[in-house]
Amino acid sequence: MGSFRFKLNRAGVGELLKSQEAANVCTEFANAIRDRCGEGYEVSTQVGGKTRSNASVMAVTVEARRENLENNTLEKAIR
Repeated sequence: MGSFRFKLNRAGVGELLKSQEAANVCTEFANAIRDRCGEGYEVSTQVGGKTRSNASVMAVTVEARRENLENNTLEKAIR
């Protein structure tokens, strides 16, 4: 068996992490979490820290914030 050398293309990986496709995958997961939470939650997607795409789910209404504080709704929706 011959030796195999693998060299990671760091610039290519960086482009992939910041790509629209990566943002779409993040948004897909965030939307699934938001759907499990119910009303009053929103998804935000951005390229964070100049290195990768991010998506987050936030409680935006007073009722959703209260529910999240009392029941850990966002944490439970991730599982």
